[in-house]
Amino acid sequence: MDTHLHHDHVESHLQSSDLLRDVVIGMSDGLTVPFALAAGLSGAIDSSNIVVIAGIAEIAAGSIAMGLGGYLAGKTEQDHYQSELKREYDEVENLRHREIAETKEFFANIGLSESLQNQATEEIAKDKDRWVEFMMKYELGLDKPDPKRATKSALNIGISYILGGIIPLSPYFFIASSTEALKISVIATLICLFIFGYFKSRITGVNPLWGALKVTLIGALAAGAAFGVAKLIES
Repeated sequence: MDTHLHHDHVESHLQSSDLLRDVVIGMSDGLTVPFALAAGLSGAIDSSNIVVIAGIAEIAAGSIAMGLGGYLAGKTEQDHYQSELKREYDEVENLRHREIAETKEFFANIGLSESLQNQATEEIAKDKDRWVEFMMKYELGLDKPDPKRATKSALNIGISYILGGIIPLSPYFFIASSTEALKISVIATLICLFIFGYFKSRITGVNPLWGALKVTLIGALAAGAAFGVAKLIES
C-alpha cells in the first residue's frame, strides 16, 4: 500500500515537472518574441492595425512552430526509449551473463555484500520484464515516457506561447497609434516578464529577484533592439 502511494506521488511529480517545463518554454518565448516584433514595427509605422495583423500572424506561426518542436522532442524521447528497450531485451536474451554481471555491479555499488548481490540478482533475473525495466531505469537512467507526452507537450507549449504573446499585443487592439500603444505594451509586458521570471526562478531554485530581473532584462533588450533597428532602417 505504501509503495503504491509513493509511486503515485512520483508520477504526479514527474508530470508536474513536464508541464512546468512546457509552460516555461512557451510562455518565455511568447512574451518575448511578439513583444520584440511589436516594438520593432512600432518604430517604423504608426498604425496599430498593421502591428495587430503582423502580431497575430507571428503568434499563430510561433505557437505552431514551438508546439511542433515540443511534439518532435516528445516523440524523439519515446523513440529513444523504445530503441533502448528493444536492445535491452536482446541483451537479456543473448548476453545474459553480461547483464547478470552489470546487475551485480549495481548492487555492489550501493553497498550490498557479495551474498546479497547474488541473491538480489538471482531474484530480479527470474522475471525478464522486471529485469529489463530495472536495467532501463538504473543502468541507463531512463524512465518509461508517457505515450501521450508528445501531444501534451505540443498543446502545453503552443497554448502558453499564445497566452504570452497576447499580453504585449493587447494594447494595440484598443489604441490606434502604435507609438502610444507601445508605451502601454512595454509596461504591461515588463511587469509580466518580471512576475513570470520571479515564479519560474522560485520553482527552479534560482534566486527569485535575480531570475526575475534577468528575464525582464532579456525581454527589454530584445524589444529595444528591434525598435532601434526599425528606427535606423526608417531613417
